[in-house]
Amino acid sequence: MPPPARPAALLLPCLLAAAVPAAGGGSARFWHLTDLHWDPGYEAAAAAGRPCPSGGGRAARAGPWGSHACDAPWSLLRSAARAMRGRLPAPHFVLWTGDDTPHVPNEQLGEEKVLHIIANLTSLIKETFPGTKVYAAMGNHDFHPKNQFPGKEHRIYNQTAELWRPWLNDASLPLFRTGAFYSEKLPGPGMRGRMVVLNTNLYYDQNDETAGEEDPGGQFQWLEETLTNASRDNEMVYIVGHVPPGFFEKKRGKAWFRRGFNERYLAIVQKHHGVIAAQFFGHHHTDSFRMFYSHTGTPINVMFLAPGVTPWKTTLPGVSNGANNPAIRVISYDQDTLQVLDMVTYYLNLTRANMMASPWQEEFPEWEEEYRLTEAFQVPDGSARSMQTVLERISRDPHYLQLYYEFNSARYDLEPCQQECRVDHLCAIREVDFIKYDECVKTNSSASAASSAWLLVFCMFLGFLSPQPVL
Repeated sequence: MPPPARPAALLLPCLLAAAVPAAGGGSARFWHLTDLHWDPGYEAAAAAGRPCPSGGGRAARAGPWGSHACDAPWSLLRSAARAMRGRLPAPHFVLWTGDDTPHVPNEQLGEEKVLHIIANLTSLIKETFPGTKVYAAMGNHDFHPKNQFPGKEHRIYNQTAELWRPWLNDASLPLFRTGAFYSEKLPGPGMRGRMVVLNTNLYYDQNDETAGEEDPGGQFQWLEETLTNASRDNEMVYIVGHVPPGFFEKKRGKAWFRRGFNERYLAIVQKHHGVIAAQFFGHHHTDSFRMFYSHTGTPINVMFLAPGVTPWKTTLPGVSNGANNPAIRVISYDQDTLQVLDMVTYYLNLTRANMMASPWQEEFPEWEEEYRLTEAFQVPDGSARSMQTVLERISRDPHYLQLYYEFNSARYDLEPCQQECRVDHLCAIREVDFIKYDECVKTNSSASAASSAWLLVFCMFLGFLSPQPVL
């Protein structure tokens, strides 16, 4: 965090250079898709002039492509699939990090409805990318009751495994059935990459099923063994899941993992970071990232949080402008090292789309390129060192901070990110650990207050020196 402002000089950006080793092998690209949250009742409610079921009674215009108060209608999901096929029809693989059902009370769902929604979205992805490997993770809404994932075999795990059987190998199926996590090598001959797909819903603080357990489903032990074996076999790994560790950047102090689970996950990343190329998660519906550091403060890993397809506005108290424009993401990576080379995020300006194209006339709106990571933040790639440079830039330069903030909601929230907003975002990015996050917020909130007081005194001083008006 910066010191109190000083005249003129503080207006100059502080740009950091990041020297990183050149990537070794050929590059490939994959899609990351997350938080679709299909609302099957959207169209009927819109036709009848009622609020959408997922809107929680919030009055909003139910447009043909969706509403920022609601989860996604089928028209929006078809539009996203069409955009993905048009932009990159043959990805190396697809990441799908969960949350398929709408934000409605449990009594409006049930096991059969949850499985029906997962089945429909699975079919949509298969039809969009036939024959393509898909690594799919379950989100906290992909269960009934929502959030209550057990660390043992369950019918929903079994049925989902059957739906995803074309994407899972024979070794993954029994593991998925007992805990909804698995690990597989990346596709292609000679690939040294491995995908580790976690069920981090087991660690969610809303999950009462696992509240008293030390290692639900034995997933932590399995993860350690998998990473140890990857090191032995000279493999690099991507870790994928839905609910991330750390804190939500749009609500101060809002963690997702229970404290003990958060500590253990962080310790595993610190111990095995040498084989973890990157981490990819969803859940937030927002576009952000999280830094992981060694005990000496060296950046060792980065977690990318992808924005959601649903535009739904969060109901968490205290969050302002908590909606987003729908977004999808392409990630370029080096096939030898798994180093992230670049990311391109595409988004749908939902307000403009609802005023133009019509799904009833098969006129699809245009999903625009929102930004390219390396160009927007002037870094060579998406490595931990480069993302540390991004963090330093948004910490020190108001231009980069505002740029990041607008990307955070896929250009839905264009308001200035002021001091409190700045502290919330930067501390969430920098500190995954509970204690260090609290210290970051406390220290920098005090610094912000001191800076504001200094600025007030400075402005009063300038006013005292200025020529006085003639009455």
